[in-house]
Amino acid sequence: MHDFRALGNELDASVFDALADQADIAGRPVRGMFSSPWLAPQVGRLDTGLIEPQLIVRDLDAVDVARGTTLSFDGQTFEVVGIEPDGTGVTALILRPMA
Repeated sequence: MHDFRALGNELDASVFDALADQADIAGRPVRGMFSSPWLAPQVGRLDTGLIEPQLIVRDLDAVDVARGTTLSFDGQTFEVVGIEPDGTGVTALILRPMA
């Protein structure tokens, strides 16, 4: 029988494998969920409170990430300006587009 932590890790892996997008952190491929204020829905109003783009990654993919790390997603390059683990096994990487 698995313990709760192991089951949680299996669930996270399944969700990220199925739903996450490919990104590169300092040249290393990772799976993450990207969101940004300019990708808000075009119909209706959804106030997400996002003011900067972010990539949600599993904690194990955020271990070596530091402020200033370069991240690429969908042909765009970003700088990591914040790192916010949420205590559930995932970390939000707060991003700033690079010119």
